[in-house]
Amino acid sequence: MLAYLPRPPTDTSRYGTFPQKPDLPAAPGALVGDGGQQAATTPAKRSAPMPNYPSAPRHSGFVPGEPSLPPSRGSLSTQHHRGRPSWCPPPAPQEAGARFYPLQALSVANIPNSSRAKTSARSSTVPTPEGLQSRRCKLLEEDSPMVQAGKRQRQRYVTKVGKCQVNLGNIQDKKRFLSDIFTTIVDLKYRWFLFVFMMCYIITWLVFGFIYFFDAWVRGDVGHQGDPEWQACIENVDGFVSALLLSVESQRTIGYGTRMVTANCAEGVILLMAQSIVGSMIDAMMVGCMFVKISRPKKRAQTLIFSKNCVISRRDEKLCLMFRVGDLRESHMVDAKIRAKLIKSRQTAEGEFIPLEQSELNLGYDTGEDRLFLVEPQIICHVINRRSPFWDLSAESLRREQFEIIIILEGIVEATGNRVLAAGMTCQARTSYTEDEILWGYRFEPCMSLEKGAFQVDYSRFEMTFEVQTPAASAKELQELKELEQQEHSTLSLYWDHLLQSCAL
Repeated sequence: MLAYLPRPPTDTSRYGTFPQKPDLPAAPGALVGDGGQQAATTPAKRSAPMPNYPSAPRHSGFVPGEPSLPPSRGSLSTQHHRGRPSWCPPPAPQEAGARFYPLQALSVANIPNSSRAKTSARSSTVPTPEGLQSRRCKLLEEDSPMVQAGKRQRQRYVTKVGKCQVNLGNIQDKKRFLSDIFTTIVDLKYRWFLFVFMMCYIITWLVFGFIYFFDAWVRGDVGHQGDPEWQACIENVDGFVSALLLSVESQRTIGYGTRMVTANCAEGVILLMAQSIVGSMIDAMMVGCMFVKISRPKKRAQTLIFSKNCVISRRDEKLCLMFRVGDLRESHMVDAKIRAKLIKSRQTAEGEFIPLEQSELNLGYDTGEDRLFLVEPQIICHVINRRSPFWDLSAESLRREQFEIIIILEGIVEATGNRVLAAGMTCQARTSYTEDEILWGYRFEPCMSLEKGAFQVDYSRFEMTFEVQTPAASAKELQELKELEQQEHSTLSLYWDHLLQSCAL
């Protein structure tokens, strides 16, 4: 949940672009530079700040007085020793005159020759600490793009295919699921659904088979098999297996004719009636569950697609957040509606932390633009105005924000025929967009063309975008700038009107 909090701004004093490396004291016994000054107790000073990324060294040595890679966030928070990665070379022995220069070392302002002479004199005699090379390898490993990308990974609320990543646990009152047994069975996975389907029939066959066998054994029908003078209640039942076959034949109305319940006993007739009623109830429930589970339009959502990215650009002089939806089937969705939710954690003014707070994004609910006639791919637009949660969002602050936009598209499957089954045939497709999947200053390419008297949709261009000129400021700043320009224009107009009136007088 903490992953949806806004990223804190970069502390330039601690993680600045040009951090100052702590000075390292020079080794005793260093040579004397210009002016005969001894460098044994003088710390090595930097002449100019350097960028924070190094290039490949020209030689194998490393000079403490030269700029090095600044510590990253991982190295500042982790103080214990780590092993050298496998791709880092072992520290090479110091060679005479070997030096290490960053990438932009030659682009710094010219250094006086005397200063260069002092630096070279000190660097030629100062030995290289073995820990600096290992520290440099560790920092390179932590600042690698793969490690930084791994730090950005977090759990999504809804996946791109629409699956909600929420697991329910510690449910105390589980009797609520048994009260709605029909929905519980329908919501089961197919392997468990088939298992329940088979066990319902098998258990009833076994139970009634055992009752048939017990009745025949108590009345003596089992011991008088083959006696023509014996009036059996249940004929041709000489064991549990034959009683089980009688149960299956009675419930499934197979009726082979070798085993049967006669009219010599009332309990046999009652037992046969009870099994017929129970079998009909099981057929009605299980066949109904099977029909509903097969005909559920959940798979219809697989042919409703969304664009991989959102884009932010100007439309009709307004900053808008846009994405694209499409339907791959020729049978269209009836009464399709779309809505969007913003998932973001926040902290109130009283200090209360609200995890994963949901807020609504207006996609044209007040104007009816959220109701779609989804025949061709459409670009859904959210206007960033004063009521939008992205009112203060700019291109720079987008990099520090952490949120998730949930898109929900729902409608009635046209193949169901009528609205009587509308409640059960409503299809819902979902997807989500994180802040990393929003492109600032882009627009979707058109994917429709007119060919041979009909409109042709090219779904290969469904994901394509192109860059457009878009200001990096937020919608609030653009509105304030526009109002300021209007105010200046009105002031200038009043000035010219007053000036013209003075000239006329």
